[in-house]
Amino acid sequence: MNAIVTGAAQGIGFEICRQLALRGASVVLNDVDETLAEEAAGKIQAEGGHCLAVPGDASDVSFIQYLVSKTVASFGSVDILVANAGITTFGDFFEYQPESLQKLLDLNIRGNFFLTQQAARQMRAQGQGGRILLMSSVTGQQAHAYLAAYGMTKAALQMLAKSLVAELSPYGITINCVAPGATLTERTLDDPEYIPTWSRITPLGKPARVADIAAAVIFLTSPEAGHITGQTLVVDGGWSSVSPSPY
Repeated sequence: MNAIVTGAAQGIGFEICRQLALRGASVVLNDVDETLAEEAAGKIQAEGGHCLAVPGDASDVSFIQYLVSKTVASFGSVDILVANAGITTFGDFFEYQPESLQKLLDLNIRGNFFLTQQAARQMRAQGQGGRILLMSSVTGQQAHAYLAAYGMTKAALQMLAKSLVAELSPYGITINCVAPGATLTERTLDDPEYIPTWSRITPLGKPARVADIAAAVIFLTSPEAGHITGQTLVVDGGWSSVSPSPY
């Protein structure tokens, strides 16, 4: 199996690449940061995984076309797409600026839409089906202060997965979302209050590890999930069931 994972030099995306590669997939690891992408691919190769770094901007449609064609040229097919690239911006709704919203829309919605389209076209042409996984967020399920714009884009991805069932299913292509909650990554670990806060308000008593999120992605992109499509799997330790505020 051959996979593309975007936004994958660190955090959740990296662990998804790592787990796919260690399970035998040939993985194209994309990130906008060329140095980090090459370093990340090297780490996976050092563990015995087959991983190729293809750095570039996953919001750029011309790059998206190149990314898919490069994967086919390198590995022969695209069987799995994990559209993980995205940005988060916090902001007071009353003060939120147009340029901040545009950045979110360009990558979180426009980029992921056209990446899905390009990968699905390739899967359709191959005639062997495929797996597409969009990375949403618990904020696409449940309101969170100062994340209205971000949450809106992540809810849109959940609706995209549901909407595309009708058009992708005839070709044996499944499409689903994973919606992570609070997760320990390089970014969140910079906040000294992150672990104590989310441990206190998460019913299971701790934030997720990147491995917890990757496990959900591995399942939904596996043969065992072949009859699951159009769904969103929330991985948040129960937070969205009770929804206490972190503030």
